[in-house]
Amino acid sequence: MKPENLAVQLYTLRNFTQTEESLKDTFNKVASIGYRSAQVSGIGAIPHETVKKLADEAGLSICATHVPWDRLADDLEGIAEQHRLWNCRYVGLGSLPESYRGSAEGYRTFAKQANEIALKLKNDYDLQFVYHNHHFEFEKYGDKTGLEILFDETDPAAFGFELDLYWVQAGGGDPVEWIHKVAGRMQVVHFKDMAIVSGKQVFAEIGEGNMNYEALIRACDETGVEWMVVEQDECRRDPFESVGISLRYLLGKCEGVKA
Repeated sequence: MKPENLAVQLYTLRNFTQTEESLKDTFNKVASIGYRSAQVSGIGAIPHETVKKLADEAGLSICATHVPWDRLADDLEGIAEQHRLWNCRYVGLGSLPESYRGSAEGYRTFAKQANEIALKLKNDYDLQFVYHNHHFEFEKYGDKTGLEILFDETDPAAFGFELDLYWVQAGGGDPVEWIHKVAGRMQVVHFKDMAIVSGKQVFAEIGEGNMNYEALIRACDETGVEWMVVEQDECRRDPFESVGISLRYLLGKCEGVKA
């Protein structure tokens, strides 16, 4: 794990990215915290050229995105232009659309349709599709979970994964096992921690919860994950403070780097 491959997921800071002015301030703040890259998700309706300009001015690269399913289904050319402009290779889908949930048939239908899109992104535009999970994909349909269906019934060369390790654990999966399972199919991973507060499971800054991040980081390094992205769906303190705490923890795990 290298400092230059640590990024922040803007969804964490979505309340501060809805206008051009607030996005500029957010880019500058995360750069001052020490991030060198960001995943763009959850921002307002800001022109792609403006997003790129503001990221450049703050000294940040754009490592990945989350885009809506309807754009993936209907606007691949526009997605390709956006990602070329941003010099960003990883096109992410943040969640399984609700219409496909709840049955093996739904997962298989989605796998077929998403696989076709992923192949077009790869073959026509040299872009990589990555799928971001939650916990509901760990519901079993017969002898397979939904996530296993997606893994088994898609092309390993085109359909990539962006495992959210918190949600893997919340679904009852083994995050280390899943990191190794998707080896070669995962270039972007989501890091956040899980804590118990007043008897309830909550999102936590990395190193502030109970997940085994020593083992998780080692597994990501062993399997060649390129981007380690900090995401915290809900923060119990100022979100900028939260992403700073997580970055300092991760920098402390980078060889030869002082947090």
